Amino acid sequence: MTTPQDKIAMQLAAVGYVPDRELATALWLMESLKRPLLLEGEAGVGKTEVARALSLAHNTKLIRLQCYEGLDQSAALYEWNYQRQLLAIKTREGASADAVEEQIFSEKYLLERPLLAAIRQPVAPVLLIDEVDRADEEFEAFLLELLSDFQVSIPELGTITATTIPMVILTSNGTRELSDALRRRCLFHYVDFPEVDREARIIQSRLPNIDAALALEIANMVAHIRKEELRKTPGVAETLDWAATLVGLNIRHLRDEPEAVFDTLMCLIKTTEDKSRMSREVVDRLIGKVA
Repeated sequence: MTTPQDKIAMQLAAVGYVPDRELATALWLMESLKRPLLLEGEAGVGKTEVARALSLAHNTKLIRLQCYEGLDQSAALYEWNYQRQLLAIKTREGASADAVEEQIFSEKYLLERPLLAAIRQPVAPVLLIDEVDRADEEFEAFLLELLSDFQVSIPELGTITATTIPMVILTSNGTRELSDALRRRCLFHYVDFPEVDREARIIQSRLPNIDAALALEIANMVAHIRKEELRKTPGVAETLDWAATLVGLNIRHLRDEPEAVFDTLMCLIKTTEDKSRMSREVVDRLIGKVA
């Protein structure tokens, strides 16, 4: 019998994302309960990719709000097109102030930002609120209010209620602790680096022509590299870049081309400090573990 979690997992796999059962369950609950889903985990584990894959699986729009320190409502919700408003005022010189105000504070001059755009879509989109932990606590409080009611108040236009309820995914790298109120509002799932077998399947889903044995060796090698004391742990995207590079070099087994393996580690290693730690001797030792 196919469960709802199985169905979601198959839909995501069809667009190139291979989830584990816990994540598939979290996504099913998000859709069933109409609750936001908070995905927490290290950078590079594929949190953002979940939202992209979900939008592809549902054939709907992905709307992304990238959070950062100092993010405010105007950048996230809406702004007025001040330049066009000024031009409109100039063309209406001599008209009454009330008439001018009624004209310039209309939909024609409203600039939608991600949050407002997400609740006004005719088909429910996926709303990705990326790296919410980078935003200020004040913005988090505003976000909590929006996610509770899915409506916003624009003083010049009144209250705008959601046309459809978006599928909301929030991601956090854990750079600061999120409020209890926001956590209570959301479902929660911790995203870890994939286990070896699943990462091998991810590689095969993105590189259909890769040999299954090589995909497994690459996933094994990356898993061992992640256990080294590195400043920047390679993520899934780096794994895919490296796998594509090795395929492009026609490498069938890592043990056969240790020099090429070492030379192409720039796909995985992103700092000078980590490069010095991943010496040729270390790489040869790790290749020996996966050969």
